[in-house]
Amino acid sequence: MGLKKTIEDEMKNALKSKDDLKLQTLRFLLAQIKNKEIDARRELKDEEIYKVIQTLVKQRKEGIEIFEKAGRTELLEKEKRELELLESYLPKMLTDEEIEKITDEVIKELNASGAKDFGRVMKTVMTRVSGRADGGKVNEIVKKKLG
Repeated sequence: MGLKKTIEDEMKNALKSKDDLKLQTLRFLLAQIKNKEIDARRELKDEEIYKVIQTLVKQRKEGIEIFEKAGRTELLEKEKRELELLESYLPKMLTDEEIEKITDEVIKELNASGAKDFGRVMKTVMTRVSGRADGGKVNEIVKKKLG
């Protein structure tokens, strides 16, 4: 069963169980997926849906930061619950050690040395970790490895 179908089924269950927050979050997620499908003029693959979810996760994290600074605890709790729900649909994230191992392999394969090869290494590593690592974290590790 595809990821989109799973999300749709979860939304139906949330509707039946009257879980308003889950229902609202999943409706929003499905709307974002539908918008991307309209732009692409085709059904999205699971990897593409993961990217949509990651975007929403990033937005929730930014919202949490803003609400913490503003002292808006009621909105903060809602954002945290939405974040938790959205993250449950993402694959297990890679650890720093796993990212470093992949980066080392790519550097060796491409015979990369120094900052001039940063773009090639970054592109290849991001392809291999697709959806399982934060781009900022990968960027940081690649820079460290290339000196």
